[in-house]
Amino acid sequence: MITLIKFGTSGWRAKIGENYNVYNLRRVACATAMHIKENKRYGFNGEDYEFYLKSNNKTKPNIPTVVVGYDTRFFSEYAARIVSEVFAYHGINVIFSDIEAPTPTIAWLVMKYSAIGGVTITASHNPPEYNGYKWTPFWGGPATVEITNDLEARCFSLSETMAERYMNFDTAVSNKIIKVFDFHKDYFEQINKLIDFKRIKSANLKIAVDSVYGTARSYLRKLLENNGINVISIRDTRDVYFGGHSPDTDEENLSELKNIVVKNRCNIGVACDGDADRFGIICSNGKWLSPNIVLALGYYHMLENKKMSGGVVRSVMTSHFVDAIAKDYGCEVRETPVGFKYIGDLLRTGNYLIGGEESGGLSVRGHVPEKDGILADLLITEMIAYEKTDLVSIISKLEKKYGKYYSSRINFKISEDMDMGRIIEKLKKTPPLKLGSMPVWRIDDTDGFKFIIKNGSWLGLRPSGTEPVVRIYAESSSLSLLNQLIEEGKKIIRMDD
Repeated sequence: MITLIKFGTSGWRAKIGENYNVYNLRRVACATAMHIKENKRYGFNGEDYEFYLKSNNKTKPNIPTVVVGYDTRFFSEYAARIVSEVFAYHGINVIFSDIEAPTPTIAWLVMKYSAIGGVTITASHNPPEYNGYKWTPFWGGPATVEITNDLEARCFSLSETMAERYMNFDTAVSNKIIKVFDFHKDYFEQINKLIDFKRIKSANLKIAVDSVYGTARSYLRKLLENNGINVISIRDTRDVYFGGHSPDTDEENLSELKNIVVKNRCNIGVACDGDADRFGIICSNGKWLSPNIVLALGYYHMLENKKMSGGVVRSVMTSHFVDAIAKDYGCEVRETPVGFKYIGDLLRTGNYLIGGEESGGLSVRGHVPEKDGILADLLITEMIAYEKTDLVSIISKLEKKYGKYYSSRINFKISEDMDMGRIIEKLKKTPPLKLGSMPVWRIDDTDGFKFIIKNGSWLGLRPSGTEPVVRIYAESSSLSLLNQLIEEGKKIIRMDD
């Protein structure tokens, strides 16, 4: 029986040994190869490299290149070799990482080497029993829905014979179809252009780095140490179980980093998730910062300290804290549906200085249109060096100027007998015009439903497309009103009168 391969916002993910197996990896790699060969904009003439090697034709065909990397999960390197063998059979050159590599690193190499695209074998921050396959097209950002739909259709229609065709990895290496090399140098050169490491070093900061057993382990620490900055590093070995937790940068998973920061009186603690596309920031007092605050800090730093200019892009369910800063500096705010691909598309225009989302994604103009947790960590570290004070003081200064922004997101599970479609239909036809005693001033249905009150507080409801969950987002200038909004959100979902 053919297993359906479905792509989410960050690629295809499945449980290792179940749907995530050798056969399905070959299927998805073959589908990607056919997608490249049959799409004229890639400029590939469709000639299999294996045929070229066996023929007497000495005119080398126009051969595209794909960058392939992988994370620290179980089976990842082997999975990367499997998909590379399929690309090699189909006449596609492969730049293959000699060690695990972050998703943003692969995105940067795609851009630097003008590759057709890139594959990252990763399940990002998912639990350790999962692995995945992420396709990054030639522009270096997340694949569009049109592309992933095409890949899904090709996976389904492939014959078993076609799906099993590949060229042995070592053979492909000896024939220089697959080239294995170190990805660090190219990525480090790019980050060194974006971050002022000399200023960080001169500030004599004490920095704690938590790699969460993921791909940042040979990147984030090295970037700092290569620039003469001393760090305290934790969880920088490979552990395919990630210490028994999902390799995320949420507050719970960074409890050890909190303790290290406070115990060693560090100026900052920085972390990345499993594939280093998400960030985690710990203040000197041990406080975990939400991505909503980090986006606002990063934007303010680039405008005020680095004297840069440009608007900001954020997803619809991200805090309006950054909006207040943009307004003060006379800059534009663009709101997008949830998903970094929308943010990345706008960053590519060059009109926006920074883009981010409440789930922990951030990038800047002149870099990859993809989430980069390493860059985000370094940007906030650089901010401390510029400001010559701690994050708590910086946040306090900004809150005095722009007000307080309390925000929250919870996953509200619904019962199996509750009809998600009925909930959505009711919200479309008869949306609430009041949240408790507060009149709804405006409704935004860009992605889900966002009910905005005139004082700036808001409630967001966004049903999950993959599980029986409705995500409740809320923001207000007071904690009591924030909690009230969350309760109102629960009532709406339960369809309470």
